[in-house]
Amino acid sequence: MNTESSTLDLQQKFSSQGIKYCIGAYVDIHGIPKAKVVPISHLGQMAKGSERYTGYALDGLGQAPNDDELTSVPDLDRAIQLPWEPKIAWIPADNHFKGQPYALNTRVALKNQLAEAAKLGYGMNLGIECEIFLLKQQEDGQLGIPDPEDLLHKPCYDVRSFVNNFSWLDKMATAIDSLGWDLYSFDHEDANGQFEFDFQYADALTTCDRLTFFRFMAKHYAREEGLLATMMPKPFANRTGNGAHFNMSLYDRETGKNLFACHPSEDPNGFGLTELGYHFVAGILKHGRALCAVFAPTVNSYKRLVRRGAMSYFSWAPVFNSYGSNNRTNSVRIPAGGGRCESRNADGAVNPYLAATLVLAAGLDGIKEGLHPGKPNEDNLYEISEQERTERGIQFLPQTLQEAIAAFAADPLVEKTLGRELRDEFIRYKTMEWEAYHLSVSKWEIDRYSYMF
Repeated sequence: MNTESSTLDLQQKFSSQGIKYCIGAYVDIHGIPKAKVVPISHLGQMAKGSERYTGYALDGLGQAPNDDELTSVPDLDRAIQLPWEPKIAWIPADNHFKGQPYALNTRVALKNQLAEAAKLGYGMNLGIECEIFLLKQQEDGQLGIPDPEDLLHKPCYDVRSFVNNFSWLDKMATAIDSLGWDLYSFDHEDANGQFEFDFQYADALTTCDRLTFFRFMAKHYAREEGLLATMMPKPFANRTGNGAHFNMSLYDRETGKNLFACHPSEDPNGFGLTELGYHFVAGILKHGRALCAVFAPTVNSYKRLVRRGAMSYFSWAPVFNSYGSNNRTNSVRIPAGGGRCESRNADGAVNPYLAATLVLAAGLDGIKEGLHPGKPNEDNLYEISEQERTERGIQFLPQTLQEAIAAFAADPLVEKTLGRELRDEFIRYKTMEWEAYHLSVSKWEIDRYSYMF
């Protein structure tokens, strides 16, 4: 809570650190940061919601031109001093409307859902694996791989290309550690020009704030190198895409104990997942097709969720609403060691607040209903026959954004969790996105049809 005394203390602390300006950054429905900037001398007013915004100028905040303005209230204890510009503090913020948290703000929605979990004694831990391309815009406007030696057919974990891009990687790694996020691994990923950063999990709200800042920071450091960093789900048809896998567990709010972790001998499947964890997984699967709309929220997302597509080998991306152990052909995986579940259809375009809100609601629904996900799938689901898939009761995930929107709209849990207004805003904006894509004429169509007919 932003009290006058705590704000004054923080203002003095910021001044001693050389901070001159504060960004109170909230996000629109796509997860894109928006803000005004105030001098440090006005932090007290900002903390009380002095900064006003015309909601109609923003995507997905449900306002018309005649509506009163929104405000933003910064979460002061989560401030980040920009590693590359220490005069500026980035502070995650929530929209308010007439003095109250605004239900159409997705960070507010996550806070509300975390409060529902807290009533049951649960907190949510979340870790997000950040896959990202480092690219160069070529003279023709196309995106290309900046490292001329990054040519391997299977470049995953390639040391040479990692070192060739060390300047950007070192800036990112140094900044992540300076922020206290505990970077524990980073590498060249499965596609040319692609890298992954893995830092320690945290409570769900903290991790969502960090992913939002990570994207902003990665783009800045890439620009310093004359390059472009993007978490776009599928920049290249013939290469793997950018996942943002959600690794989740519930913890006891009183003791901090991981409620999904047990000894493998206590788990009939030997995965090290508790019965509560299986109920949570079952809830994700029950609502899996609707969740896909927020885990994979763009037209481009569904060019990643393919078995192979234009690639010469399997894509690693899930296409089925299914679960298993350390088997990456499932959409939900129980990684080695247990104690958590991983949703693999989440991609780099995700609004983390919105996705975390709905996946937590889905998992809690599984717990409340005592659901079980059934037998795990341990074989290569890319290669099983359609008959076997049908016999196992495995559904496909949506294969287009349009199909995902329909599943999202049809699931009653969505409106129950988000409220009708936020639900309808998401459907409206994503329907417009699909229609704009569908009505555009691509180079592929011109090349294929202009000389054929």
